[in-house]
Amino acid sequence: MASRITAIAVNCTDPPALAAWWAEVLGHAVLGTEDGVVTIGPPGQEPKGAHPVLDFVPVPDPTPGRRRLHLDLNATDRSQAEELDRLLALGATPVDVGQGPLTEQVTWHVLADPEGNEFCLLASTVAPLSGGAPRR
Repeated sequence: MASRITAIAVNCTDPPALAAWWAEVLGHAVLGTEDGVVTIGPPGQEPKGAHPVLDFVPVPDPTPGRRRLHLDLNATDRSQAEELDRLLALGATPVDVGQGPLTEQVTWHVLADPEGNEFCLLASTVAPLSGGAPRR
């Protein structure tokens, strides 16, 4: 027997706003709201479905310091540069965690969402959840 990840919890001060932001970034939908927690995931999926959902959990104060967990994103239908432009236009901000500039070894961008949660945009593209083929 094994376990599987069904949800990833994101502590935040404004769950509806941050959930809406991440839903736009990921092409997800709000799947439910309970006790202030907003859950997003692939449209039409039930919580605890085939793909992990994101639960945005209200907390009174932001988590201080660098977080030990972050999300890695890959574009599904455009280049890394085009996706970076889209994320920045949505309100993501570049973050320097000591990764340095892009090189052959450093091929990712470190960004933060509107509440400062860090995530990485990786160089390769992947197929969308609906099963389409990546561009590269």
